[in-house]
Amino acid sequence: MIQRTVLTGQEPARVVIHDEDNDWLVGDGVNDPNDGASVVACMKHLADTDPTVAELASLPLGHIAERDEPLHPWTISVHQWPDE
Repeated sequence: MIQRTVLTGQEPARVVIHDEDNDWLVGDGVNDPNDGASVVACMKHLADTDPTVAELASLPLGHIAERDEPLHPWTISVHQWPDE
């Protein structure tokens, strides 16, 4: 799932989650990513427009990569959903 604002280029990817179910979630870290704000899309398409996302191809299951701005380095940590 990729947040529409990231897919359209309105906002950069600032949050990438590779969850325990092997799903990838990409968000802008600014806007609410819930209902209707995200779509299923090919990660390759996103990586073609933002090569820094391709750097995260080896992000382990259950981890999150975050950054403040597009040119800042990714910070990787273990991801846990708030209700867990």
